[in-house]
Amino acid sequence: MVREAAYQLCEAHTGRIVVARLERAHTLWKQTVGLLGRLELASDGGLWLEPCNSIHTMGMRFAIDVLFLDASGLLVQVRHRVKPWRVCWPVWRARTIIELPEGTASLRRIEVGKRYEISRR
Repeated sequence: MVREAAYQLCEAHTGRIVVARLERAHTLWKQTVGLLGRLELASDGGLWLEPCNSIHTMGMRFAIDVLFLDASGLLVQVRHRVKPWRVCWPVWRARTIIELPEGTASLRRIEVGKRYEISRR
């Protein structure tokens, strides 16, 4: 099933696009389902959950990178290569979570302490 990705994630300071196709999980149901049932995330894709400060990967079929951002877009924590059947406990100050394909955070130089913005494509 193809999902519309109408948003992107950019570095606030440089404007560099780090996630070109960001899908928004804007309802409780979409947040609950998340990435369950999918075989993968597109290499340029991600899932945006807000408000959210913790996730689990129970029932998932692939590993992901998880970004935890505060209300101002500051990246406060990155969890790399979170495998299926794991829990990422609540991160203090986090308001937004971005789930990315495994290895994306390192590949795209997404770093704690940088500020990121979500915008329409």
